[in-house]
Amino acid sequence: MARLALRTLIFLGSAAIGLLVAAALVPDLTLRASGFVVAVVVFAVAQSVITPLVTRLSSRYAPAFLGGAGLVSTFLALVLASVLTDGLRIVGAGAWALATLVVWAATALAAVALPLVLPRGRGTRDGRSARTGSGTAAEPR
Repeated sequence: MARLALRTLIFLGSAAIGLLVAAALVPDLTLRASGFVVAVVVFAVAQSVITPLVTRLSSRYAPAFLGGAGLVSTFLALVLASVLTDGLRIVGAGAWALATLVVWAATALAAVALPLVLPRGRGTRDGRSARTGSGTAAEPR
């Protein structure tokens, strides 16, 4: 249960970081404080639902497009967050393209970095128990 909560926190945190970085770098992207949390939740949920679908469709019908599945799912999640909330507004084709790239890159980097800075619970720094299954001390790496 704690692991699911930590993964959810990382996923929502990376979405928030991605949107904040895009707001700082993309001139025609506006995040409103009043709708920020809702925009982050809608974006994160949409991303988690859309990504497997886009990946599955890409692998089945257009394997060469599989590398772009993350960008497509990010774009679609941005569209949903923009349409369904008042916390995110993007104006212009260039802003949409740049926002997609920036949010995709920032969320990917945040998803890698956040687990390194968040506490992992008891055990060693890498989250593993300090003991092996036999009850003896773990061997050095």
